Amino acid sequence: MSKKNFGDYSRNFITAVPADPSSEQAIFFKQTIPKFPEEAIYVYSFKENRMIFASGWEEVVGYQDDEINMLAIVNMSAPEYAPFSHDLNDKALQFIHAKTKDLEKYSFTIELKKIHKNGSLVPIIARVGVFSSENGRIESIIGRFQINRSLIFGKIMRYAAYGPEKEKFEEELNKILFSHLAISNKEKEALSLVAKGYSFKEIAHEFKVSHSAIEKRIIPLYKRFDVKSLTHLVSFAYDNYILP
Repeated sequence: MSKKNFGDYSRNFITAVPADPSSEQAIFFKQTIPKFPEEAIYVYSFKENRMIFASGWEEVVGYQDDEINMLAIVNMSAPEYAPFSHDLNDKALQFIHAKTKDLEKYSFTIELKKIHKNGSLVPIIARVGVFSSENGRIESIIGRFQINRSLIFGKIMRYAAYGPEKEKFEEELNKILFSHLAISNKEKEALSLVAKGYSFKEIAHEFKVSHSAIEKRIIPLYKRFDVKSLTHLVSFAYDNYILP
């Protein structure tokens, strides 16, 4: 896939129009949406095709709240994280667009580095989810970007999916993200038990799933990370900070 194709699906739904901090809507969100220190928040409306709320962006990446926009956020990922981030955004939005119920319960997280306005790299845990829906369709999304200086980055991208159909959501993400050096939270949880000496059968019992479900979480990692054995996989995980 050529670089120009990354994020094509998501880009069909976003613009570079920033939020107006003085609008009644933005003022209301400022008063009602909780924000933590070193956290930036946005609410983007697909209905209005614009950012409708932004807060905390100067503290996190150096941009004023009234100049930050959705395209800028998408494009400020560090180069080594951008392709994966764009693909994750695309696949997550496609999956949620196919749903009509409980949309506000769907979200995903990703650990990555964003480029600060001054050119430095900022370690971020980003969470993006559905903020509001109308008649079974997404109306707006909310993103939270929290600085986390304790993050240690290796070669592996880390992400997680949440929602009523979490297993299916993550499975769909894995299909397109398989070509990336990435690991989901579900895969990491299973791998952490492998590292502790648990058998697949024991892990299946721990997670209350079938033995084959655990195999589907672990075995594909051999090919993805180009390892030859379970021992090699665990060693690779430690070397790349997947496991603490």
